[in-house]
Amino acid sequence: MKIFFLYTFSTFLLSAFEQAAASAHYDKILTHSRIRARDQGPNVCALQQIMGTKKKYFSTCRNWYQGAICGKKATVLYECCPGYMKMDGTRGCPAVAPIDHVYGTLGIVGATSTQRYSDISKLREEIEGRGSFTFFAPSNEAWDQLDAEIHRNLVDNVNIELYNALHHHMLNKRMLTKDLKDGMTLVSMYNGQKLLINHYPNGVVTVNCARVIHGNQIATNGVVHVIDRVLTAVGNTIQDFIEVEDDVSSLRAAAITSGVLDILGKPGHFTLFAPTNEAFEKLPRGVLERIMADKVASEALVKFHILNTLQCSEAITGGAVYETLEGNTVEVGCDGESLTVNGVRMVKRKDIVTSNGVIHLIDKVLIPDSAKEVIELGGDQQATFRDLVVQLGLASSLRPEGQYTLLAPLNGAFSDDTLRMDQRLLKTILQNHIIKVKVGLNELYNGQELETIGGKLLRVFVYRTAVCVENSCMVRGSKEGRNGFIHIFRQIISPAEKTLHEMLRNDKRFSVFLSLVKAADLDDVLSRPGGWTLFVPTNDAFKGLTDDDKAILIRDKNALRNILLYHLTRGVFIGSGFEPGVTNILKTIQGGKLYLKTVNDTLLVNELKSRESDIMATNGVIHVIDKLLYPADLPVGSDQLLTILKKLIKYIQIKFVRDSTFKEIPLTFYKINIIESNVQPIITKEDPSITQLTKLIEGEPEFKIVREGETITKVIHGEPTIKTYTKIIDGLPVEVTEKKITEERIIQGPEIKYTKITAGGPDNEEKLKKLLEEEAPVRKAQPSRRTQGGTARRKTRLAYP
Repeated sequence: MKIFFLYTFSTFLLSAFEQAAASAHYDKILTHSRIRARDQGPNVCALQQIMGTKKKYFSTCRNWYQGAICGKKATVLYECCPGYMKMDGTRGCPAVAPIDHVYGTLGIVGATSTQRYSDISKLREEIEGRGSFTFFAPSNEAWDQLDAEIHRNLVDNVNIELYNALHHHMLNKRMLTKDLKDGMTLVSMYNGQKLLINHYPNGVVTVNCARVIHGNQIATNGVVHVIDRVLTAVGNTIQDFIEVEDDVSSLRAAAITSGVLDILGKPGHFTLFAPTNEAFEKLPRGVLERIMADKVASEALVKFHILNTLQCSEAITGGAVYETLEGNTVEVGCDGESLTVNGVRMVKRKDIVTSNGVIHLIDKVLIPDSAKEVIELGGDQQATFRDLVVQLGLASSLRPEGQYTLLAPLNGAFSDDTLRMDQRLLKTILQNHIIKVKVGLNELYNGQELETIGGKLLRVFVYRTAVCVENSCMVRGSKEGRNGFIHIFRQIISPAEKTLHEMLRNDKRFSVFLSLVKAADLDDVLSRPGGWTLFVPTNDAFKGLTDDDKAILIRDKNALRNILLYHLTRGVFIGSGFEPGVTNILKTIQGGKLYLKTVNDTLLVNELKSRESDIMATNGVIHVIDKLLYPADLPVGSDQLLTILKKLIKYIQIKFVRDSTFKEIPLTFYKINIIESNVQPIITKEDPSITQLTKLIEGEPEFKIVREGETITKVIHGEPTIKTYTKIIDGLPVEVTEKKITEERIIQGPEIKYTKITAGGPDNEEKLKKLLEEEAPVRKAQPSRRTQGGTARRKTRLAYP
């Protein structure tokens, strides 16, 4: 009857425990282990054991499917789940383990060393008697691994030292793993000593960083949890340890200098990766002195070694990322029995438990980006750039008190030919990668200009999934240092030097295309400031085109403009700025659509390969193609033109609709933007044959006469746009307000001329009259009307999109 009662009571307790434990990490992992072992019979749990060790875990899904723990291969074991046992002749573990008092339960779970020490220390009577206890019982292996001197002292004084040590492992109330909350501090039965509980998402439960390896063995007067090490008393804070430990005196000095040491004396749950003195000695000469002399850098350095969570080594079964007090993250992992930080085995001694956290001694100093100078931010993939900056003397110009941005190309961007260049030329190239001011990734915007230390202006282009500077686009890995940012780029940045028109004129491959551009009166578009993307066919695209064919094309200017302007789009689109494999649709000036995508780093335009892309010009970018582009939905109405186009275009079927005509494309698509800071532009018409576009800026007046046939016959104003933004000038933020007015000009005559008055003054009228007299037979202009007040109050500049 007694046995039946005990069996029923224990079954009830286990059932209640399983229902209440549904939200505890340990018990969730245990449930998963049951599921994995369900083919082995009832109440069987699957565990993983690290090969070559006795360490076993109820594993997470990640470790289970990897078949490894801490990077080491793990074998699968099947054991009875806690609280159950085998029966002869049956599968699995169908029987409930016998329930006994705490002393007897120590034997049931195999903690026979703890049971024996309880006996000889006179603790047995207490844990056999009335009460409700929790016993964190060290395993037999834990006692074997205890420091020999400590072990000897305990055994030599069983009535006091050993008895007190065992009481330190006990609570005077039953607490199952579901009750052991992360960050909880419990009071042991010895002298009010603290026990620090951590309950991790991977199911690991620790007590003063000792791992519970067999939990929830119910006893009639409590519960037993088997742990993997013997607990020692915890009294000091992390600050106390640093102040007395000789091996961390360099860290102590840095912590005092930075004012961080006091933080480590406050209540909390910290993890400190404490570099030893030897670790500090490994730092490059001058680095430590620079950091220690800079309070901000030294504070960042020390805080980078501190986590605001308590991470015991036994709880780490794989890599995880944790935020430091400095604000950035470190990856803490394991490699067999060793801990790793950012993938490097560096922990010399682990799990020094204090009242407010745990300390792991490491043999390498972790330097955060925020404590590094900008030149130190480059990693292994930017080593070539970093080394060249140092070798060519540019590193000395990056003053610690300055603010810079490095645009660092990957090592592969530097070809052998580049590295063999004259050092003066190579230095100029590198100067184009150093910006005078500190600019973060989130501060970059499309159309922004960045000034280099060499005086060049670099343009920024922002796309949906990429940020590019001139011809090169960023890759992941931007970092912020003490005196600047570093951004990583795929290629060497090449600032543009010439306009689109100049680029075409200087390259014989484009002579036919350029001649057609000139015949269509479009060469001025390619010469003016702006932002265009031009797909340029080489002369090979015009093979078979006779002089007669060319003459026919030139005579039909509308047709020619439609064909040529299908190669031009508004905006600068870098090939490497497109998301790979995704089709991008661009509207051309002609009105048709171009379909672009990149495949294997090759730009495709309407499925035609670009032979050379991202050739930068001051007013746009060129992508070279070897076929003439033509919109597939645009019909041709002339037999002659159809014959010519079929000679040149064989990759699509050209539509023919007899007598259809091409739409007229006036040059109104080409706009001048007048950006006003303090100026009101004045447009006056004094005579039908003379139109003056007047611009007031500081300085002496300057006049030009616009003859008949060269006049602006119509000016269409768009709505003004007022924009306020902050611009960095000489390293200082300056608020700028701009008013932007768009004018569309319909132009008559071969070229555009406009009168420009550069200042107001009483003698303007006489100078204009004199200039008009010299320009006979043009009729004299009436004096320009002045704004009310007689003087110019604002100034303006002309900008071209």
